[in-house]
Amino acid sequence: MTDKIFSHLNPILFLQTFVAQSVEVSAKRGGGKGNERLKYIEQLGLTASGCFETAYRQEFAQDGPLDHGKYADMIVEIKNKIGGNFSRASSEPGVVRVVNTRCPFGEAVTQAPELCRMTSSVFGGIAARNFGYAKVILDKRIAAGDGICEARIYTDSEKAAALEGDEYHREQEIIRGRSASAKASIAIGKHDRVAWCGARTSNNLNHPPIVAKSPAMLEALETVNVVAPTTATVLITGETGVGKEVIARRIHALSERWNRNFVAVNCGAIPENLVETTLFGHERGAFTGAYEVHHGLFEQAEGGSLFLDEIDSLPLAAQVRLLRVLQDGEFERVGGKQRLSADVRVIAAASIRLDKFIAEGTFRADLYYRINVVPIVLPPLRERREDLPPLVNHILAQLSVKYDKPVKALSAEAIEQVMSYDWPGNVRELENVLERSFLFSPGPVLYVVQLPKTENENTASASTGQPFDQSLKEAKRRAAEHVEVLILREAFTRFSGNVSEVAKSLGLTPRAIHQKLNLHSMDPNAYRSKARLKVVQFRSR
Repeated sequence: MTDKIFSHLNPILFLQTFVAQSVEVSAKRGGGKGNERLKYIEQLGLTASGCFETAYRQEFAQDGPLDHGKYADMIVEIKNKIGGNFSRASSEPGVVRVVNTRCPFGEAVTQAPELCRMTSSVFGGIAARNFGYAKVILDKRIAAGDGICEARIYTDSEKAAALEGDEYHREQEIIRGRSASAKASIAIGKHDRVAWCGARTSNNLNHPPIVAKSPAMLEALETVNVVAPTTATVLITGETGVGKEVIARRIHALSERWNRNFVAVNCGAIPENLVETTLFGHERGAFTGAYEVHHGLFEQAEGGSLFLDEIDSLPLAAQVRLLRVLQDGEFERVGGKQRLSADVRVIAAASIRLDKFIAEGTFRADLYYRINVVPIVLPPLRERREDLPPLVNHILAQLSVKYDKPVKALSAEAIEQVMSYDWPGNVRELENVLERSFLFSPGPVLYVVQLPKTENENTASASTGQPFDQSLKEAKRRAAEHVEVLILREAFTRFSGNVSEVAKSLGLTPRAIHQKLNLHSMDPNAYRSKARLKVVQFRSR
């Protein structure tokens, strides 16, 4: 019985064979350059195409001529077997189109973009052998810095006549190639410089800035720094608006995947009947002979990170598919029959604890344990009020840049408002409130922050009960004192205990400042030996 050699194909064996053959052919041709080099790479591809097709047919017991569908299955299986990540894409009738997110030659292909001729001749050789003619057009190439490869294979010479590509003909039992122009075949330019200088450049600008002083947030950020360089799956929990996506983006930016796609999706915003096709894609053939493919988010995030916000919204059927991807690294498009690999890091997020949904039977326990490898809990703003002053300063600085206006500051009354409010919408609500106040404040100082009226405020204004009024006044007095102490501490730290500078910055007299120091039992000498307070901003390294 003939051995099934297709199952033994692998990327290492393929590259070893290719290198050995390249050395042998190059020696015979005297170390050819330019077009000679391209020709022997093409010849190697044509030779390999015959070996690959034979191996595939043996493995899958396939005899007889191929149609376009079977041809597409063959070239995708072959290229994936030797280290690619190809899949079929939407195409017009009579044309096969495939896309790839991982080159069999690895990142080294950018040093030798001519190797793309190998892919072209493998595709063209198999097509010409079965259809008599093929023209292969490489629309995008990883070797040229496009991030993905896209190839179209035409088997109708009339339809392809006006297009530029690599042609292949069957002459009796011999397959001959007719190469495209050198301009279309070789594109080196800046990419060869990257090969010498190193492909990985600084990713500092990709790090989203995070402002934090509170122990809880500093602990969360330390966890981010530890887990980001790993492949561990992360589950971020926290109320709406606390910055879960910002944390997810930082994990991606600090990982080895920083230069690949970060794809974010709110699972709760996807109609239930479209969840699976959105995540995993779908495919179907039309009666006209066209082939339609929708690439899901897992394919779009190939090599990068996929952020699944509100993961608790996923229906159970989608949870099963997701669990399989996390366990096996494989999935199938809806309506498809081919297993696709998924080199994707999943970062999940939920607004509330998932164990509640597990108890209700709406969230799978096995999926929960799979995504909850490293949990990160983000506390709400009301539990980390020490983060409010630096956050306010950071947001106001961003608004100044956004609207090209001078930086504005909050008055003491406005700071009191900010510190007294509970911020149910957390950082997102704080950003919106400050932006609204920034736009409608004509001067450099925001005296009033335009907060939404709370239910308690509405009730208080309608009530005339004396006990309630007194308790409300007392609460406001305590809040005002708390805010005043915070302002004084920050000012004395900033000016190293200089009473005159503090008074000038707050618009008060030195005598008034001394009165407040006595009222709050504060000693300015305690601040004179301290360096200026620095807000802990986790910026890019």
